[in-house]
Amino acid sequence: MIWLLLLGLITYLFITQWVASLTRTPVWLLWLVAMLPVFVMVVWAIAQRGQPMPTQYTLVLFAGCLVLYLYLIQRGRIVRSTMDTSPPAPEPIPEIQPPNLASLRPLNQAEETSLQTCFPWSVFYLKHLEYHPQGVVCRGQLRTSPEVAYQTVRENVEAQFGDRFHVIFQEYYPGDPFFELLINSAATIEGKNSRVLIRPGFAIVLALLTLFTTTWAGLQIVGRVPTIGALLQNGLPYSLPILMFFAARSFGQFVTARKYQIAITLPYFIPIIPLPFFPIGTIGAFTQLRSPIPHRKALFDIGLVGAFLGLSVSIPLLAWGLVQSTVVALPSQGGLFQFQALDPRFSIVLAIFGKLAIGRELTPDAAIRLNPMAIAGWIGLMFTAFNLMPIGQLDGGRMIHAVFGRRIGARIGRISRFLLLGFAIVYPHLLLWAVLLLLLPALNEPTLNDVLEIDSFRDIVGLMALVILILLVLPAPKFLTTALGM
Repeated sequence: MIWLLLLGLITYLFITQWVASLTRTPVWLLWLVAMLPVFVMVVWAIAQRGQPMPTQYTLVLFAGCLVLYLYLIQRGRIVRSTMDTSPPAPEPIPEIQPPNLASLRPLNQAEETSLQTCFPWSVFYLKHLEYHPQGVVCRGQLRTSPEVAYQTVRENVEAQFGDRFHVIFQEYYPGDPFFELLINSAATIEGKNSRVLIRPGFAIVLALLTLFTTTWAGLQIVGRVPTIGALLQNGLPYSLPILMFFAARSFGQFVTARKYQIAITLPYFIPIIPLPFFPIGTIGAFTQLRSPIPHRKALFDIGLVGAFLGLSVSIPLLAWGLVQSTVVALPSQGGLFQFQALDPRFSIVLAIFGKLAIGRELTPDAAIRLNPMAIAGWIGLMFTAFNLMPIGQLDGGRMIHAVFGRRIGARIGRISRFLLLGFAIVYPHLLLWAVLLLLLPALNEPTLNDVLEIDSFRDIVGLMALVILILLVLPAPKFLTTALGM
């Protein structure tokens, strides 16, 4: 029952953090569909007196719920963007009549004329307008660079209409860019500069609670009773480094977002009571973007800075902690959270670092009993690897979107989800990641200037991030373990 409550909490936080902003489907409904397979399996086990559900039924259940989950997300997108809110006709009309565009148009005739003057023919030759309840799509031909076009049109629209619209420049297909003017609600305008975003008192309280739960987790991991000596030897050496890791990556995102004048909340730590099967004491620190991202360069930098700052903390922690770790016998069954006997072959990086730090003692039948600092470093690497996955609103998904564009980035994300699911069949310790990634939408929201491409330097850095992801996620291959004597 405790495991079920924890899984439900993690799923709820997962959906509210990364999915809720992309669809109008209620969070409770998405959560219910995501948790439905677990509920059915629990009821089955109770009804059948502990007998597990047959494999074929389990696969059909998970596949059906996944299809329903993705449909609900997409249905929310469709409703938000294309739903016609005009009132229905009181009675059938025998002849075909043109639609009542007045109910769809957010602009009157005079405002439409003013809008057309916002598009100089030498910058963006405007061909026609498409009206939707939430805004206007302006299609035409780009005649200058994307950066100049967006800057010019945005300034003209703001001069004519103030903060009435968000000006978005994107393209569904290469070479066919268009502007979209979305109605900017008063709540969004006020929220951008609201002091509610910066709540240091609330952030400090959550950080102190997380310090307590992670210190407790450090004691439970090594099986120590809570004494002053145990706190100094095992509790704080784990809790302080893990908080340092999450703070570094979250504040990196916070500072980068503020640099690009994006409204963002302070990092909020999420404490959780340490449990035997999930003993880390926290599920991280989260920030939430509260205003649109201006362009793909900013999108890339927000994803990059957080991930690389986290790596800059977690790698030294793991390396230093492994030097103080010991070798134990390899258990018959292991997992990513089995810190007292962790199989170093779970990751290429862990295998290499473990061999360099421990040396000849790390034999093929040996596992590593991690030092508290090494545990913090290993958790940091796992968290970084998950966020580097090229999917949705994760750091890797943002970078892929910035490098390849929104549509191609979404295709890469969909392929990556099923590739990881295939790897999870061979390497069961990746199954939890694969399931969580299936819950994430692959398609991101566009940036305001989604046509502006990033530079070559960011392309190279994005390729480096992909290489790091492979080194963190993939288990050590046979030729490497043979060469390392593992």
